[in-house]
Amino acid sequence: MLLYGWLLETLYALFMLGHFTNRGFLYGPICPIYGWGAIILIVLLQKYKSNSIKLFFYSAIIFSIFEYIVGFALDALFAAKWWDYTNDFMNLNGRISIFYSFAWGIIAILFINHIHPFIEKCTNKVLKRIPKIYYIIFTNFLLVVLIIDTILSSVKYLNLI
Repeated sequence: MLLYGWLLETLYALFMLGHFTNRGFLYGPICPIYGWGAIILIVLLQKYKSNSIKLFFYSAIIFSIFEYIVGFALDALFAAKWWDYTNDFMNLNGRISIFYSFAWGIIAILFINHIHPFIEKCTNKVLKRIPKIYYIIFTNFLLVVLIIDTILSSVKYLNLI
């Protein structure tokens, strides 16, 4: 989801602005907010898979709160905004809006009912064919890359170099 979120953001910016813009916080092509969102969905909200109405409303509320907190934290830590809904209908301090709250509810239903099961099925097929030590090494390598990218990006936004 990290890469898919970055791709979604980049394609949206390309369509709206007409040119490539790295929409993420990190140097690399990932948006951790989407990865955390996927984890929240899987861990906390997957139990509502059979009740789309509850899944929609709980997701809309939880992700609006999450988006607000992340937006506030990024602004407080780095004095920068990665999104601004100030001009959107029914927004709260430009950090969340009713349109995106609605979107998070729809995305949650699609993710829990279709995207996650598909990705999980494909991942399990691939992992069955690869010795466990290889994907442990690969996962640890990706974790190290993510940590390095986070440190370098934080240094960049804090103007430490």
